[in-house]
Amino acid sequence: MKGICPNCEKETELELVHTKEVIDVRGEPIEVDAEFFKCAECGADFENTRGPDALALAYREYRHRRDMLQPEQICGWRKQYGLTQNELSRILGWGGVTLSRYENGALHSEAHEKILRLAMEPHNLITLIEEASDAIPEDKRYRLLGELRAADDEAFSFDRLSEERFGQYAPDEFSGYRKLDSQKLLNAILFFSVGGQLKTKLNKLLFYADFKHFKEYSISITGARYVHLQYGPVPDNYDYYFSELSRGHYLGVEEEIFGNYTGFKCVACIEPDLGAFDPSERDILKQVINYFREFGSAEIMQFSHEEAAYASTMEGEPISYLHAKDLRI
Repeated sequence: MKGICPNCEKETELELVHTKEVIDVRGEPIEVDAEFFKCAECGADFENTRGPDALALAYREYRHRRDMLQPEQICGWRKQYGLTQNELSRILGWGGVTLSRYENGALHSEAHEKILRLAMEPHNLITLIEEASDAIPEDKRYRLLGELRAADDEAFSFDRLSEERFGQYAPDEFSGYRKLDSQKLLNAILFFSVGGQLKTKLNKLLFYADFKHFKEYSISITGARYVHLQYGPVPDNYDYYFSELSRGHYLGVEEEIFGNYTGFKCVACIEPDLGAFDPSERDILKQVINYFREFGSAEIMQFSHEEAAYASTMEGEPISYLHAKDLRI
């Protein structure tokens, strides 16, 4: 093709040369396709300004290798909620040009990658918008919070989250010979949390319901596994359950102060579905709540410490349901 060589400043034949170029991106060599022109008159090489941007290609490959967000993903997410670059920057607490640079191909840091990933979760973006109350106009803020809360509710699935967290473990003596039933666990938590229940006591009520049902019917109610901790037997990863139910607006968690002690009260936000349980399971749930109705958290904790299931295990160990034969209720 004909063109002007910037070296000899003559109109001459230019050869378009395709090659590979290695670009160092944060200490990692990345090979990308590159193009340049070679002048037939003087032999000089010079950049094809209309060809592919080698640095942009290297950045894209670097992001791909590390599963980082690409510019169009950041831009598309922002536009999904009708936010301008300035509005989202204020929500994230970034400088005015930072987001613009990232959307135009600049390579963002790992720290900003984490912030963006977290902000893309509706419940996290809700918190950021509530904290940055002056970042966007009030009417837009009200509309956006409504959309995000609806999206957060739709995305929440306790069944899916429990499966992702715990997998499909086989029923055994540590689950009461039942596969984890997320709906029964959810509704048992809600049942014991109607009107509010301190977390310490709630964990013991769940333990007694599952173990008493196993004692009488040779199968647990929920399939939850329990472990020996300082304050008594508790469902394995119980904080995960409570935090996810709180995020899904099923359970409210309120802080309460008793002298030098801080407790957390769980309050059911919706009515439990007792239809999720068999008649024998409903009966056991009611027996347990009635038996311990007058017990405080310290009393039920001490009561549980005297169970063979607790006394025969060590800190952090799973508790076999086979100990249910010696249950004190």
